[in-house]
Amino acid sequence: MKDPSVVSFSPMHHLTEQKIRVHIFYCVLALMVAKLMTREADRAGMHLSVRALLESLAGIEETLLLYQGERGRPRARRMLTEMDATQRRLYDLFGLDAYAPMR
Repeated sequence: MKDPSVVSFSPMHHLTEQKIRVHIFYCVLALMVAKLMTREADRAGMHLSVRALLESLAGIEETLLLYQGERGRPRARRMLTEMDATQRRLYDLFGLDAYAPMR
C-alpha cells in the first residue's frame, strides 16, 4: 500500500458509500493476492518485490496469428510470446499452463 502504482485506492469515481466499500475491498483483495504470490515466489527462491513480480507476469502475453487458407475462413493460432527465465519460472510456479492457449 506504500506504492500507489502497484495497487492503489485512487482515483475513486463512486458516489455511494457501498460502491466505495466495494472498491476498497477489491483493492485490498488484489494486494493480498499479490503478496501471497510474492510469498510463494520467495519460497521457490525467487526474491521479487510485488512490483517486480507483477511486471514480470505482465510481460507474458498471448498472440493471435491468422493464416489465410486456400479457401474459406482464415485459420487462427494462439500462442504465448517468448519468456525470459524469470517469467518461465513464475509461469511454471503458478501453473499458468492451465490458462494458456493449447497448441
